[in-house]
Amino acid sequence: MTSPTVSLVVPARNEARNIPWVFEQIPACVDEVILVDGDSTDATIPMAQHCLPTVRNVQQSGPGKGNALRTGFLEAKGDYVVMMDADGSMSPGEIPHFLHFLEHGYDFVKGSRFVAGGGSLDITRIRRMGNHVLLMATNRLYHASLTDLCYGFCAFRRSFLDQLDLHAAGFEIEAEMITHALRSGLRIAEVPSLELPRRNGRSNLHAISDGRRVLRTLFSERPGARSSTARHERSAS
Repeated sequence: MTSPTVSLVVPARNEARNIPWVFEQIPACVDEVILVDGDSTDATIPMAQHCLPTVRNVQQSGPGKGNALRTGFLEAKGDYVVMMDADGSMSPGEIPHFLHFLEHGYDFVKGSRFVAGGGSLDITRIRRMGNHVLLMATNRLYHASLTDLCYGFCAFRRSFLDQLDLHAAGFEIEAEMITHALRSGLRIAEVPSLELPRRNGRSNLHAISDGRRVLRTLFSERPGARSSTARHERSAS
């Protein structure tokens, strides 16, 4: 019996100084690495090719992290798809833990900083508070019991990409993935993950504005929301 193949999708924009640390730790279980470049003006692409000659460099089709991830997912060929950031805040050494749960019956695996064994060396007070509020809303709206929401270290079976039905353009894609996985009845597991400080450069995340977009996503994607919108549009026409 052949082992499932694994694709790692890494969105990056001006991460040349962080790529070497990330790429040197990618475990042997990863079969292909897809770097989705967001119009970097530094040496992100040459550095990626230098560190990993087999890397597949893909240009995203539009702006935003969501667009980058969707572009990478469509390019992935592996049975399992793993997504992680290029800034050094997530350790590739944790990938086998995610794959373990996929190999034992789960469909979608997400990292959690707030279960035993997880943690964060980078989260600010406002980000922690925002994540807590958004997490409570998610669990209430989707009848779930998750422990973390706004953390983009995830893995899933590529065969369920259509069920995830992703459209988000920005950071809210992480919430969209989870809500669609919940709504579709996918088997979800959370694994402990340690968030590290960004190694170099500044984050593209804007806590307030991106948090608002996540909240809008949670309410617009909740069960019954689309059908209610459709009924309203039909009655108005």
